Amino acid sequence: MSNSESKLVAAEKPRGFVDKLGADAGAEERIVTAVGKVYEKWGFDRLETSAIEFTGALGKFLPDTDRPNEGVFSFQDDERWLSLRYDLTAPLARFAAENRDSLPKPFRRWQTGAVWRNEKPGPGRFRQFVQCDADTVGSDNPAADAEIIAMAGEALEAIGVARDGYLFKINSRRILNGVLLGIGLEPESKARLTVMRAIDKLDRVGVEGVAALLGKGRKDESGDFTKGAELDPANVQKVIDFVTLPTESRSAVLEGLGRLVGDNDEGRAGLAELAGIDAVLSALGIDDRRARIDPSVVRGLEYYTGAVYEAELTATVVDDGRLVRFGSVGGGGRYDDLIARFTGERMPATGFSIGVSRLIAAQQALGIGGESAPAPLVIVLAMDRDRMGDYFAIASELRQGGVRAEVYLGSAGMKAQMKYADKRQARIALIQGGDELAKGVVTLKDLKLGAAIASKLGEDREAYAKAREQVQQEAPRAQVVAAVQQMLAR
Repeated sequence: MSNSESKLVAAEKPRGFVDKLGADAGAEERIVTAVGKVYEKWGFDRLETSAIEFTGALGKFLPDTDRPNEGVFSFQDDERWLSLRYDLTAPLARFAAENRDSLPKPFRRWQTGAVWRNEKPGPGRFRQFVQCDADTVGSDNPAADAEIIAMAGEALEAIGVARDGYLFKINSRRILNGVLLGIGLEPESKARLTVMRAIDKLDRVGVEGVAALLGKGRKDESGDFTKGAELDPANVQKVIDFVTLPTESRSAVLEGLGRLVGDNDEGRAGLAELAGIDAVLSALGIDDRRARIDPSVVRGLEYYTGAVYEAELTATVVDDGRLVRFGSVGGGGRYDDLIARFTGERMPATGFSIGVSRLIAAQQALGIGGESAPAPLVIVLAMDRDRMGDYFAIASELRQGGVRAEVYLGSAGMKAQMKYADKRQARIALIQGGDELAKGVVTLKDLKLGAAIASKLGEDREAYAKAREQVQQEAPRAQVVAAVQQMLAR
């Protein structure tokens, strides 16, 4: 191996990160544009904050305590620790505190951008992903939570999710706090977080799995053992009764929660919060099919103080022959204490975050939202290097006519140029060699139709030759734009 070869750097990216090209890269922008239009229609202003914050401003809210810096990517600069933001809410809290005297109250903003989490990567679990948030800062009215939920539902519909294709699940941390107080778990109890994490796994491990995690602990299929909250059997049953309340009717759940909470002040406050959300959702015509109260929803981040909610796609996909739901594509809740970390004064806030990357995967899996690929491409072949100006003139006319077009800039012959057009997934190859120039025409080849016919006819060259007139046609040079538009439209 030569010295130059030994100095080569490996062309590889870190685990948990992805590269995006073409349609995959543009899909995020299309979703954000559709969602952002809905948020702005509801009166929310767009905000952008930096990707890096002081570590102390972000706080320690992620549950990944087994990772460096508790799940946050951090580095030191001028003796101060900086971190990549792990969500868009913590930077909003810093911004709201820093500008509290000049901002309107309540302050309503939406924001999109990449976030980073120093987590163990896995299938569908990335260390960098895009979120799109909407938040209301400065209102403790449950109507603010209901508005966010209703608006987020409209946003999902704007990107192609059917009205009956999603479901919001709503709960209140205050009701959960009341239940936990009722079984003797005070706010400072270490077991509280273990209980909440156990409840949050209900969809994955089932009722028996949650009961085990509330008690002594649970061994998973791999043999790994997770220590439980060490609740006694009676208290385990109280928590199970809480999270397994039938959820088909919001009014019925509220009634059932009223019996479970009893006279606990914290739980009663949470019950009133959910009743206020239910009233506004009902007034907006959002029934139990689109939004339910579900006591099993707790959300993972620790800064939530009241209402919490998740959006789940209800359509099914086939996975290894099994029909499964696609699952959650966003969530949020109330965080009335987060801004007080900066100001010392309580400032109520609530918000929702859509997982854009998750929605892209949902669109692909469920076939929603229409075609996300860019417009069809026309490749103008370069048959004579001395006539590059003519080819660029043709491409320019096509672009002025609204057609996506490019000129081949390599040095290969026609066969290689056609392979290039196929690799670029071009719809049309436009050819003007010497024969076409002499006749004042161009040749248009419909590559998509040609591929379809070739796959159908196989090795039948005679049949393919007869079908050639469907695939390839001449058009007057002066009418090139109209001819291309007609071929694209068929």
